Amino acid sequence: MISGAAFAGALERRGFDFFAGVPCSLIEDLIATLESHPRLPYVATPREDVAVGMAAGAWFGGRRPVVLMQNSGLGTSLNALASLSLMYGLPALLVVTWRGHGGQDAPEHVLMGEISPRLLDLLGIPHRVLSADTLEADLDWAAAEMNRLMQPVALLVPPKVVEVGQAHAATSRARVARAPLAAALPETLKPSLSRLDALAAARKPLGHEPVVHANGYICRESFSLGDRPENFYMIGSMGLASAIGLGLSLARERTATVVFDGDGNLLMNLGILPLVASLGPSRFAHVVFDNEVYGSTGNQRTISGEVRLDRIAAAAGYRSVAAVTDGPSITDSVRAALAGDGPHFILVKVTPEGAEAPRIPYTPNDLRDRFRAASGEA
Repeated sequence: MISGAAFAGALERRGFDFFAGVPCSLIEDLIATLESHPRLPYVATPREDVAVGMAAGAWFGGRRPVVLMQNSGLGTSLNALASLSLMYGLPALLVVTWRGHGGQDAPEHVLMGEISPRLLDLLGIPHRVLSADTLEADLDWAAAEMNRLMQPVALLVPPKVVEVGQAHAATSRARVARAPLAAALPETLKPSLSRLDALAAARKPLGHEPVVHANGYICRESFSLGDRPENFYMIGSMGLASAIGLGLSLARERTATVVFDGDGNLLMNLGILPLVASLGPSRFAHVVFDNEVYGSTGNQRTISGEVRLDRIAAAAGYRSVAAVTDGPSITDSVRAALAGDGPHFILVKVTPEGAEAPRIPYTPNDLRDRFRAASGEA
């Protein structure tokens, strides 16, 4: 069997240096090793698709990421893998534990165990079955293939390959304690600007900071205001802009990272709020344009009219939270967030009015390459 320390060491020797995922008992020794490792950061994410998004952001920031998940999480991650990792061509190593292997497991794992290799085949993700005897060769293969193909590759980990219960996790890495910035949130918010005008106000303070745009009209309207190579426009993977931005922020801690999010996007991934707050990236600005509707599908209403997203962010523990509705306040809030001492959350209430805006004219690979180059990691 492979010890967690041996597994982590073999990964580090091949340059893997960013780890995110949801735990499984089949690799508990590896996770315990990573949790106390001085050089290999591990982020415990609320969902596996969030880990896929964070891995994408970390790769943009120059890291070589690993996503750890049980094969049940492979099902959770199908869309993120298909419309983010595979569509843009973002390398990552997926370490997927194989519960239900050989039909020998609890009932909830049997079907997923049977179909896991076929799911990877359907996605077009090359994979191998890891064994203790082939660890070095399998990792050599994985490192070479993910770079050659510019996409994720997977190692399926059956039971009794990685040791269980040997390592003991140390206390979580200490984060810098930052007292929340006291600011009263307004009782009511009355939008006065369209999203297009609000985006224009939010863009004014930007220099060369990378901005991850949530999919839909946020991308298209921002593009219509002026393209910049530091903009990453999401085409699919609704809900994961914040995860990509968080991964990039952790990989590039000294540079401000901005996320232009939407209310529908954020509601699909509310677990990101406590994750951001717990990790405490000081140069992270999360700007949410809230029009209370799903604009791309015909303006069906979201629940953000009844639930204040800024108050959820404040309860989660963001260092600063603002709620704004006018142009000067939007600009001032973003400018303050870019200065640091975050993470910052800015709720921008806007009207449901949409603008005629063109589709993004770049291919996914073009968007990938220019954004990574603009991030200084070409």
